[in-house]
Amino acid sequence: MRIIVGQGSCGIAAGASKVYTMIEQEIKENNLSASLELTGCCGMCYLEPIVDIIDDEGVKWTYVMVTPDMMKEILVSFTENKKPLQNYLISSEDKVIADKQKKITLRNCGIIDPENIEDYIETGGYGAIEKCIKEMTPSQVVDVVKESGLRGRGGAGFPTWFKWNAALQSQQTPKYMVCNADEGDPGAFMDRSILEGDPHSLIEGMIIGGYAIGAQEGIIYVRAEYPLAIIRLQKAIDQATEKGLLGKYILGSDFSFEMRIKAGAGAFVCGEETALIASLEGERGMPRLKPPFPAQKGYWQSPTNINNVETLANIPWIFMNGSSSFASMGTDKSKGTKVFALTGKIQNGGLVEVPMGISLREVIYDIGGGIKEDKQFKAVQMGGPSGGCIPSQLLDTPIDYDSITQTGAIMGSGGMVVMDETTCMVDMAKFFLDFTRQESCGKCIHCRIGTKRMLEILNRIIEGEGKDGDIELLEELSIRIKEGSLCGLGQTAPNPVLTTIKYFRDEYEKHIYDKKCPAGQCVKLLSYKILEDKCVGCTLCARKCPVDAIEGERKKVHVIDEEKCIKCGECKIACKFEAVIID
Repeated sequence: MRIIVGQGSCGIAAGASKVYTMIEQEIKENNLSASLELTGCCGMCYLEPIVDIIDDEGVKWTYVMVTPDMMKEILVSFTENKKPLQNYLISSEDKVIADKQKKITLRNCGIIDPENIEDYIETGGYGAIEKCIKEMTPSQVVDVVKESGLRGRGGAGFPTWFKWNAALQSQQTPKYMVCNADEGDPGAFMDRSILEGDPHSLIEGMIIGGYAIGAQEGIIYVRAEYPLAIIRLQKAIDQATEKGLLGKYILGSDFSFEMRIKAGAGAFVCGEETALIASLEGERGMPRLKPPFPAQKGYWQSPTNINNVETLANIPWIFMNGSSSFASMGTDKSKGTKVFALTGKIQNGGLVEVPMGISLREVIYDIGGGIKEDKQFKAVQMGGPSGGCIPSQLLDTPIDYDSITQTGAIMGSGGMVVMDETTCMVDMAKFFLDFTRQESCGKCIHCRIGTKRMLEILNRIIEGEGKDGDIELLEELSIRIKEGSLCGLGQTAPNPVLTTIKYFRDEYEKHIYDKKCPAGQCVKLLSYKILEDKCVGCTLCARKCPVDAIEGERKKVHVIDEEKCIKCGECKIACKFEAVIID
């Protein structure tokens, strides 16, 4: 019997380590005939901790939301009763959700042990690099990537082959292969899960990229806030080196390739490739003018190719399964699959991987399970702080680079922050703009000062001090910032504001002219009232009010003094008769 415990960051946070330790103790104390293994996140973060048990017949039983006490019951059933416990098994609905996905990037996550290279090799791992080195020239490798139609999965979707070919054509040496694992978008954790669950697919993809462009060194730039990812990635690098898959004369060929990790300090701007290069060189992460592009003058002024984690994790699959297999999925201009991180007001939070071209509705409702508490879907933020909010009327938009861009958002790295009817879109725009303002490197006046001015206007609107012309001023500032900023951070920072104005202009107007927040979130614009026909005079609201703003005798209708009220909402929470409302 094999017992496999999901130990990605999400599983560990949910208590998987305690479950793993308990199983370890049970096996030792009771001399159980069972092996204990770990794996990464399978994507169903909302069901963690997840434990797979493969019985002696080879049948897999998946248990979800497991606690140590539950695990004891499960083990007793398998070892003493000689049959699987039916309680706590994954539901048929959740199995259907898994079946609706097509996994290429996440093909091994939640299946193999990320700390054991043999597990990866058993899936065909490192077969792709052997094929490339022994059967193909670097230009042929680039041609295969071109035929696959793979586009960068970290931002604007630039053709991967084009970047590789530009570095290959450069005559200068040395050359460098760099992986951007700086994943900084709020709500995005795709790269982290790949690094934690299948680090070898990234390593193999980088080796292939290095062979294609003629690089002999690879650097993985990963944010220091991913400690587990860094640990597992370093183990994988060490194991690959011991196997002769990294280092000098790989697989007995003339090709040598070294790899190392650089832990970044968590600056969002370092997701921009020239800022990332500056950070690698020991400088402050600030963007540089392009051209020259990194493929000509990158790390230490040498030809450098930069791809993100998800892009590189696709590479081994493409070479093992054929470029045509990858190109057969997706749409005409957006090939293959895409991984998305579903967060926010969604039932089934976690990672999903789906073919390009699927609609937002299918992802959010069929796979994501819809909105929590059966509330109304309002919008989804795509592309992180650089993206935009897509409203409910565009739910049937196909997920491909061009269609998403037409909405005013971008594909980005794949974050999807789902919002419901209780989300204030003005406040949401403020949240993302505040993030980019803080993360601005300060090099450009338009970005450094412009985002600050925009944030000041949004704060005024939210606090009930908005005025006529504020919306137009926000739009004008947005255009100036996009035109005058040097890098992608400033050029896209206004997107959340522009898309919320475009699709939710009425909310801005209600904030400014009516001094009301339709979603009931902006405290300064809230007004609490007690309904006469529902108040029974129980006095509970008055007793809970921290500033004595509620007056009234027992068994008589109570009244809220608006001047005293601090709008904390304690009265509404306390009322059992739904007599307190937000006006």
